[in-house]
Amino acid sequence: MKRTGLLFFPAFDWSLGDTHPEREERLLYTQEQLFEEGILDLPQIKQFSPRVATIKNVLGAQAILPTPGEHTDNLDPHLIAAGSAILLGEAQVKGEIKNGFVLVRPPGHHSGATVWGNRGFCSLNNEAILVNHLRARFGVKRIAIVDTDVHHGDGTQDIFYHDPNVLFISLHQDGRTLYPGSGFVHEKGGPNAWDQTLNIPLPPGTGDEGYHYVLENWVLPRLQAFAPELIINSAGQDNHFTDPLASMNLSADGYGRITELLQPDLAVLEGGYSIEGALPYVNLAILLALAGEDYHHVREPQKQKRPTLALDALKPYIQELKKQQQAVKPTFTVRKKSDFPDGKWISIPHSVYYDTDGFQESRQDYIRECRNCAGTVYIETRRYTQKSILVRIPFQACSSCEQAGYDLWEQLQHSKDDIKSGFLQNQLQDRYYVWNRKEGLREF
Repeated sequence: MKRTGLLFFPAFDWSLGDTHPEREERLLYTQEQLFEEGILDLPQIKQFSPRVATIKNVLGAQAILPTPGEHTDNLDPHLIAAGSAILLGEAQVKGEIKNGFVLVRPPGHHSGATVWGNRGFCSLNNEAILVNHLRARFGVKRIAIVDTDVHHGDGTQDIFYHDPNVLFISLHQDGRTLYPGSGFVHEKGGPNAWDQTLNIPLPPGTGDEGYHYVLENWVLPRLQAFAPELIINSAGQDNHFTDPLASMNLSADGYGRITELLQPDLAVLEGGYSIEGALPYVNLAILLALAGEDYHHVREPQKQKRPTLALDALKPYIQELKKQQQAVKPTFTVRKKSDFPDGKWISIPHSVYYDTDGFQESRQDYIRECRNCAGTVYIETRRYTQKSILVRIPFQACSSCEQAGYDLWEQLQHSKDDIKSGFLQNQLQDRYYVWNRKEGLREF
């Protein structure tokens, strides 16, 4: 029997406030709904227990700043959410399940390559940690992440922006109208991964027909052309017509159809804040679709009140958006520091606002242009006066980029600059190091 894995982790001990939309009730109502409907008694549903991710798992995708030890006590629920995604991902690649639904919180898709704190309710990026674990341990090479949360998955995009072997697609409410204010068609990837990022900003009011049209006519052909070994759906549910934080008009039935069209190997819960009116029904529809059961009878109790954008009005918008996206050409700034290793280095400024914690991160990214691999990445990041460095040697790095990474790492440890900490992500060898002047070098 082809089984569908299911894992619950409601994170009872983590909340942003008793009345905050990101609290444990987000999953408790779903759990009750699935029990009442008898879904957990279906023979093809296999339940799993949560697992805790290690700091090494995290460092394979993200740098926890200024050092991991300063955050460990606050990361427990985030580590369990990420570890649970890893657990179900391993079950899928081992053939223990056909597909799975990781119903966990806290969410993660706003958490990027460098992590100074919580933003958009996210501290660790569950999907990114999962993806890089599967690549490091199981040799999975080509993975597609389709983010259907109403908010742009800017953190996931940031982590994989320079990776040609990860296709990132985000469908979201237009960033001009919603947090985090990004996710436009010109954001198409770095110099070694151009066109491996696809953003589709949709106008407020887009409903079931609109989403399904975009999937069938843009997303699915792009997935087919990329031919991934694994498809992961960042299954945010705040596109629902009752969600209080956004302005879209998807229904539970519409979500079921999205899942049926995408056929994801794993769906990982992201946002969704209509705790009683939407989440129990949307989660039910998604799970039924994954399990190959009829989801069309799932109906939420409330009726739609917001006006829905007609498909005839949406089609010209999508056609024009596609033309704009295809017309965007790469324009990168070539600049490297005087002590950088040989090669053509691209400089990209990056600024991140942490809305939950209320501060700004300033970043300067440098990418070694390479025809043979994803290229060495060097990131300078600052929070106030604290400065940290991330050096990344990518999966399947060529010998030149590997050596460039080692050279940069050696220079960092002998630098007289006021650097708080340094991180080496050696994804090629699955080895990760943290350094600071007081404690020296530590391998995870």
